[in-house]
Amino acid sequence: MSRSKPHVHQRRTVARSRLFEVEEMHLEFSNGVRTCYERLVVGSRGAVVIAPMLDPETVLLIREYAAGTDRYELGLPKGRIESDEELLAAADREIMEEIGYGSRRLTNLGALSLAPGYMSHTSHLVLAEDLYPARVPGDEPEEIEVLPWPIRDLGRLLQREDCSEARSIAGLFMVREHLFGCAR
Repeated sequence: MSRSKPHVHQRRTVARSRLFEVEEMHLEFSNGVRTCYERLVVGSRGAVVIAPMLDPETVLLIREYAAGTDRYELGLPKGRIESDEELLAAADREIMEEIGYGSRRLTNLGALSLAPGYMSHTSHLVLAEDLYPARVPGDEPEEIEVLPWPIRDLGRLLQREDCSEARSIAGLFMVREHLFGCAR
């Protein structure tokens, strides 16, 4: 069924931080129902989540501190797309900063949303292949641990308590499907 989007009667900012704006939206749906939604509006152009393949079977994961969960999380390298950057250039810069490799072959595999019901943020999944050593300074407060992982062994990865970040989990399955065309 194809529906038209709700009519927006009013938008207003109800809170703002360094990273987010909370926007209140007064909507009217095609059936006449009026309601108010709140959403987080992210001011950036989105982010990249990168699956750097050390070789055809091994993805490089990172372990870094995540303030939201207040623990170290294992996942794919990721970062913001700067205002003057193209998507693939942002992905290459992020892996140089976070894992010390650049990529000769970058492929955009699609976009992921975190919580589209209340957040405007989009992350673009990028497959990075044909890696070469290259490090550039980043904005990380401490050195990031890099962990090689067999891309075909995602089941064991999901059993780890420190691997819970949804973009990384979805991205790894998408990469595995792209590379091997299998659901195992």
